[in-house]
Amino acid sequence: MLVAEPPAPPTPRDRLGELAEIKAAARQGPDPAATLRQHSKGKLTAHERIALLLDEGSFTEVEALRRHRATGFGLEGRRPYSDGVVTGWGTVHGRTVFVYAHDFRIFGGALGEAHAEKIHKLMDMAVAAGAPLVSLNDGAGARIQEGVTALAGYGGIFQRNTRASGVIPQISVMLGPCAGGAAYSPALTDFVFMVRDTAQMFVTGPDVVQAVTGEEITHNGLGGADVHASASGVAHFAYDDEASCLEDVRYLLSFLPANNREAPPTTPTADPPDRRNDRLLDVIPAEANRAYDVRTVIEEIVDDTEYFEVHEAWAPNIVCAFARMGGRPVGIVANQPAHLAGVLDIQASEKAARFVQCCDAFNIPLISLVDVPGFLPGVDQEHQGIIRHGAKLLYAYCNAGVPRVQLIMRKAYGGAYIVMDSRSIGADLSLAWPGNEIAVMGAEGAANVIFRREIAAADDPQAVREQRIKEYREELMHPYYAAERGLVDDVIDPRETRSVLIRALEMLHTKHAEAPARKHGNQPQ
Repeated sequence: MLVAEPPAPPTPRDRLGELAEIKAAARQGPDPAATLRQHSKGKLTAHERIALLLDEGSFTEVEALRRHRATGFGLEGRRPYSDGVVTGWGTVHGRTVFVYAHDFRIFGGALGEAHAEKIHKLMDMAVAAGAPLVSLNDGAGARIQEGVTALAGYGGIFQRNTRASGVIPQISVMLGPCAGGAAYSPALTDFVFMVRDTAQMFVTGPDVVQAVTGEEITHNGLGGADVHASASGVAHFAYDDEASCLEDVRYLLSFLPANNREAPPTTPTADPPDRRNDRLLDVIPAEANRAYDVRTVIEEIVDDTEYFEVHEAWAPNIVCAFARMGGRPVGIVANQPAHLAGVLDIQASEKAARFVQCCDAFNIPLISLVDVPGFLPGVDQEHQGIIRHGAKLLYAYCNAGVPRVQLIMRKAYGGAYIVMDSRSIGADLSLAWPGNEIAVMGAEGAANVIFRREIAAADDPQAVREQRIKEYREELMHPYYAAERGLVDDVIDPRETRSVLIRALEMLHTKHAEAPARKHGNQPQ
């Protein structure tokens, strides 16, 4: 009796064909129609998004063939490759960047055990390699069928977000829904980008809100991009489409170092460092109560008039922006007289404090452009905690070890002058323009307090008041009073602002600030 020969084992060439088929299936997803549904919503697939973010052809995917091991509720019959998240690394402007992207076509991008483990592994790789991490978020939250295991997966992400904070840049890009605990990972990262209409973030959705409070609201009305960019401050940037959003993620990365041990990348510029700023002579009104747009000043002094504003729509009374001066990245914090006269309030303090901390974490020098009448007065501000919120900005500046240069453009009154990086809290250099007024308060208010009785008893109170205002201004508020006492290092010609600042930054480039021995500070909350 003849025995059939056993089939020949697959050759390496056979295996290559099999591998190609499996990888093609993994990239396509289990349901070809799911890609069409994604596109019909104006959304790209995970791989398409990664292709826009990274340099062409640079992406290396890891664990593309990972599948979950869960059972029950029909999961054992649904084991697609990738498990709903694409992970790997590539380059942006030639520098390594790690990225993970939820694939909404698979389980709605919901996070399960295998899905979470892929993200955990990538986050650990990013920290070990000392490279930025970008998350492209488009997921339905925890995978309900996997129960507490899915929740534990989120816990692992949150822990890694926290441990990587200040070590590598972490950027969250919101491209779809993000509800419940999933919203907290983006909140732990350095920057949050959102796309209008398709992306939402909330802890409890509209249905739960209506059931509990009776309030009716749409998904976008509760947690859309514009809500978080202008009202809550959760989102730093908002965009109309995914392509422009991801292009600006690339732009932001050009200002940031790979990690906290490196200097931010320099870029050659044809803009002369000694370019005169004649325009600045006419930008700022002499009258302390007249408004102007501080962005005009920023455009004039930075390289090629280019800057990248953070949190543009939230707390507009202060401007925070990345720019370059002499080719080196800088962080600019500027009071904005065009909104609320440039006062510091709760939101402005929080916005600037967060920005200062980020610049300090990633070795980006700080320039503070000061024109501030004080903190915003009012019952609401006091009851909502302007003291502790204002202290956040004070703490951030005092704690910052990067080069810090203050420029007083016009007025700097009261505690707000101190908080806006004065010499007394550690600024390396304090400069001022000739029209500066540094004082406890404006001359009018000071005269009303100091000479209150004399003014009230005078035959002509208005004349006495005006005389005392004039005397106070001449004695304590002239442009050279602070310079005479060493609180301002120099009063400069506004036309030379750019060259003076660039020379100061070059001098401070090698600054080393020794931090005190401690586990961490206990900053105001």
